[in-house]
Amino acid sequence: MPLTPSRDVFITCAITGSGGTQDRSPHVPRSPEQIANSAIAAAKAGAAIVHCHVRDPETGVPNRDRALFREVTERIRDADVDVVLNLTAGMGGDLVLGSVEQPLPANEAGTDMAGASERFAHVLDCRPEICTLDCGTMNFAEADYIMVNTPGTLRAMGQMMTDAGVKPEIEAFDTGHLWFAKKLVEEGILDDPALVQLCMGVPWGAPDDLNTFMAMVNNVPDHWTFSAFSIGRNQMNYVAASVLAGGHVRVGLEDNIWLDKGVLATNEQLVTRARGIVESMGSRIMGPQEVRDKLGLTKRDPA
Repeated sequence: MPLTPSRDVFITCAITGSGGTQDRSPHVPRSPEQIANSAIAAAKAGAAIVHCHVRDPETGVPNRDRALFREVTERIRDADVDVVLNLTAGMGGDLVLGSVEQPLPANEAGTDMAGASERFAHVLDCRPEICTLDCGTMNFAEADYIMVNTPGTLRAMGQMMTDAGVKPEIEAFDTGHLWFAKKLVEEGILDDPALVQLCMGVPWGAPDDLNTFMAMVNNVPDHWTFSAFSIGRNQMNYVAASVLAGGHVRVGLEDNIWLDKGVLATNEQLVTRARGIVESMGSRIMGPQEVRDKLGLTKRDPA
């Protein structure tokens, strides 16, 4: 594949995520107000898109309460800065098995399984421009935790997104996820061209070595739009790698809580550093309306 770097680049900031980082950094936002304020600061620093999960305001534990998503959405929409809103639709597919000898019944404390309509309900209510579609099932970090996204569920949720006029961001954690995403487009469930996020270095998906990354890139159709990130210490390396490969970039506290060794980051700082890398490579940062025009997005108020 010839190397054609991106000259116009958009930055996505993943604000808080659903990992157990809430007690590892005071900068990981918990309440809807904190999440929205962090998203607004990231937008002012140069993020054209903000990707949002919600958390229990008291404990910081990941949550999918529709009222929390609604408050985050309204606060961001009422802000004095424009930004494209991307809400997760990945919650509700968490399966933690009982043990290696007795997998069933599942571990109730860690399991959160919901139907397709319930997993999509907050998106239908908040009407963001984009929502995520995790395009496969995978073993996910911990010993007995499975991120469950079956073909039937993905077809149902993908059709809901298309019908609602919300652009799916295909979250691809391995090459097979891209294979299935192309099948969804072929079946007419997702619109063509599609939007893809290449998720690198997440155990136990695609490792974040460059050979694997280029295998992922080469499996994205040329007329689709892709962005990429890696978790942890390689987050900023992948800002450069994705631009070089012809893509866009994602940073944020969902994927990495450090600015430098021993220095905890804010979302605003991560976006500022990513912007500096992109611009130092001779590329230009895109604004939110440019992204809407490029991807065919419509900004709407909540229902």
